Amino acid sequence: MSAEGRSRDRPMPARRTVLAGGLLALAGCATPLTGGDHGGATLVSGSFRSARMRGRAVGYTVAYPSGQGTHAALPVVVSLHGRGASHSTAFSALHLDRVLDDVVGSGVAPFAVASVDGGDHGYWHARADGTDAGAMVTDELVPLLGRRGLDTTRLGLHGWSMGGYGALLLAGRRRLEVRAVAVASPALFTAAGNTPPGAYDDAADYLRNDVFGRPELLDGVPLRVDCGRSDPFYVASRRFVSRVQPPPTSSFGAGGHDSAYWRKVAGPELTFLGRHLAA
Repeated sequence: MSAEGRSRDRPMPARRTVLAGGLLALAGCATPLTGGDHGGATLVSGSFRSARMRGRAVGYTVAYPSGQGTHAALPVVVSLHGRGASHSTAFSALHLDRVLDDVVGSGVAPFAVASVDGGDHGYWHARADGTDAGAMVTDELVPLLGRRGLDTTRLGLHGWSMGGYGALLLAGRRRLEVRAVAVASPALFTAAGNTPPGAYDDAADYLRNDVFGRPELLDGVPLRVDCGRSDPFYVASRRFVSRVQPPPTSSFGAGGHDSAYWRKVAGPELTFLGRHLAA
């Protein structure tokens, strides 16, 4: 099994949820269908037809911290999921809604966290099958979040495993004005021959979308990288961090490539992002 294959998570119950109507056009607005108030953050979920994903219905969720309305003009962090996961995993397995509430409760200025379906193993870049999850984020999701009232001029990126790689890739391409990036266990492959099946179409695709070999793309971007010492991406992550300027915030403590570790570092990561969004 590849290192990325270990990023598949088991869903667990989320906290407070509002389901938004399916958005068949990107110009549509989310319409609450059901909801329940059990305290804590509010989750708004919906879907839209994505031209960048070949017309597929793409699911998304936005978490708003306690005390904030679901159309509040908050800064927003886009969290990209790992291989085999979905937009719901950020909240069902990593509990980012609870972490968000804790971070805001500690005194960090309020912000929202959004997640979106990027495909099982699309690795957040243009693929030979015509899908491009990265462009879906930049061209479709972020504008949708803006139409929901979120302040996308104060944008952060977050991700774990495949999504950690994706967050680095999108930030490095500078198509979005990103205030800060925080990633856990980023799937950084040191060569095309080290990649798992499905991650890239071929060696040329790897080279076009390589992050590990081009750390200078992240120079000047406020960055945090966390990776456990038992993680198969530990060595690559440390090497990558050592070559980015200025040196990123980082931690390399005990932990593996699993949800338990990603939950452990989620608080420091969202705190890092929230402080940069408020600056």
